[in-house]
Amino acid sequence: MDSFNDSLGGSFILVGFSDWPQLELFLFVFISIFYSLTLFGNTTIIALSQMDLRLHTPMYFFLSHLSFLDLCYTTSTVPQLLINLHGLDRTISYGGCVAQLLISLALGSTECVLLVVMAFDRYAAVCRPLHYMTIMHPLLCQALAIASWVGGFLNSLIQTGLMMAMPLCGHQLNHFFCEMPVLLKLACEDTGGTEVKMFVARAIILVFPAALILGSYAQIARAVLKIKSMAGRRKAFGTCGSHLLVVSLFYGSAIYTYLQPKGSYSESNGKFVALFYTIITPMLNPLIYTLRNKDVKGALWRVLGRGTDS
Repeated sequence: MDSFNDSLGGSFILVGFSDWPQLELFLFVFISIFYSLTLFGNTTIIALSQMDLRLHTPMYFFLSHLSFLDLCYTTSTVPQLLINLHGLDRTISYGGCVAQLLISLALGSTECVLLVVMAFDRYAAVCRPLHYMTIMHPLLCQALAIASWVGGFLNSLIQTGLMMAMPLCGHQLNHFFCEMPVLLKLACEDTGGTEVKMFVARAIILVFPAALILGSYAQIARAVLKIKSMAGRRKAFGTCGSHLLVVSLFYGSAIYTYLQPKGSYSESNGKFVALFYTIITPMLNPLIYTLRNKDVKGALWRVLGRGTDS
C-alpha cells in the first residue's frame, strides 16, 4: 500500500480487541448497553430543550448542540465497533476510513470549540448577571454555534488532508476505528514536517480552547467568592460545576490521546482510552447535566404530564 489516496478497492483490517478474545462478548454487551443509554439520554435532552419553553435559554440551546454532537460522535464509531466485536467483519475500506477519520475529528474538534462557548455563557451568567440576556442574544448564540461547527470541520479538513498525503505501509490498524495516532504509526517515510503541522493543528484545537475555559472559570471563581451568602455561592457553583466536569472528562482523555508524541503512544492503552471518550463520556454528559438540574427534571415531569405549572 502506497498512500491513502490509492485505489479505494483495498481496505484496512481493524484489529479491535481481538488480542483479548475473552473480553469481546463482555465488551459487546457493555458497549451495546452504553450506546443505547447514550442515544436515549442525549435524544431526551434535545427533545426537552425543544418542547419546554422554560428551557429556551442560551444554556440549553448550547446543551442541545452538545447532545447532538455526542449522538453523532458515538454513532460514527460504535456501530463499526459492534460489528467488529461480533466477528462479522473486521475490515474498513480506504474511503470508509477517510470518512470516519474526517467525521470523528470534525465532531471532536467542534466539541472543543463548543465547550469554550458554553464556558463563555456561564461566565456571562455569573459575572454579568444583569446584562446576561443582552449579551447572550439569540443571534449571537446562533453565530457562536455555527462558528463551533465551522471551526471543527475546518480543523478536521486540514488534519485529514495532511493525513491523506502521507505514505502509509501496512493493512492492519491496531484500533477499533480509524484514529489519527494509529494511522500515524503506519507512516512508512520520514514525515516529520507533516506530523509537526498536524501536531500544531491538534494543539490549537485543544490547548487554546482549554486555556480560554480555564481563564473563564478563574473569572467565575473570583466573582463567586465575592458573593456574601453561602446560598448564592452554592447556586453559582452549581450552574458551572456540571460544565466543568464535562470539560475535565473530555479534555483529559483528548489531550492524553492527541498530544502524545508518536513514539510514546501505546495502541493498547489508546483503545481503552478511546472507549472512554467515544462511549462513556457521551453517555455521562446527559446524566451530569440533569441529575442536579431542577430545570431539566421539571421539564421532564411536565412533558410526561405529571408536573404542575407554577
